[in-house]
Amino acid sequence: MARPFLKWAGGKGKLAPVILAAAPPAVSRYIEPFAGAGAVFFAFEEERPGTPAILADANRDLIETYTVIRDELAALDAELAALAAAYHAADGAARHAMYYRIRAGAPVTPPQRAARFIFLNRTCYNGLYRVNASGGFNVPFGRYKNPRIHDSGLLAACSAALQRATLRVADFAEVCAEARPGDFVYLDPPYQPLSATASFTAYTSGDFGPAEQVRLRDAFDDLSRRGVAAMLSNSDHPVIRGLYEAPGNRLATVCMSRAINSVGSGRAAVPELLFDNFARVGLAPAAGRAD
Repeated sequence: MARPFLKWAGGKGKLAPVILAAAPPAVSRYIEPFAGAGAVFFAFEEERPGTPAILADANRDLIETYTVIRDELAALDAELAALAAAYHAADGAARHAMYYRIRAGAPVTPPQRAARFIFLNRTCYNGLYRVNASGGFNVPFGRYKNPRIHDSGLLAACSAALQRATLRVADFAEVCAEARPGDFVYLDPPYQPLSATASFTAYTSGDFGPAEQVRLRDAFDDLSRRGVAAMLSNSDHPVIRGLYEAPGNRLATVCMSRAINSVGSGRAAVPELLFDNFARVGLAPAAGRAD
């Protein structure tokens, strides 16, 4: 079964069943403008195999990695196997040195770059993806005892699922503008931080701040006006409630644990918001959905 091959801040592995249970019964295309680790896409493909999909993201390295998994799996497997063997054969100091050497590197081919992306994700601190203003990955070493760097079975399952997906590096508004009635759009943006120290928005060399949250709300409203079914998740923050609590938008509050947090107590369940526009586009809510 395909499932996320990356650690990812805000990953939706636990929320995916809720989203699938509420999704429209008939979907022409599944569209995810913030692909991230792909938990909802992989779950959707498992439940409704063969549905055409569009996965997009502003993170060019991420989309290239998805593309390599789909199109050049054998080459990626070879690169990752070599990295995993070297890492697991090394002691602590050598692993530390190898991590920073790989982080500083600039591989030439797409499979090498994808292998580097996965290697860093599996061995960096807390599985974060964070870049500086120049776009350079800058997360420190993670010191895991036995990280799973190379999982050929999982990558093969992901490759099979991705065969039916169109992959794009694109702004979310561009992708939403191309959606049409019959599609189902799931929007999982960088969340509105709940505190000054809780932000994971340094996901590209830009940032996803208040202006981007407003622009996303406008894209959500445009989908509704054009009759496109959409769901959106975000943190339970007064700013987000103010943006989306509009006539016809349906709201559910779901409690999800944080997958990535430097403090164990920070992984306790916290409320998140899940909005849909189904009433606005003439769809009945799924039976049994809790508000």
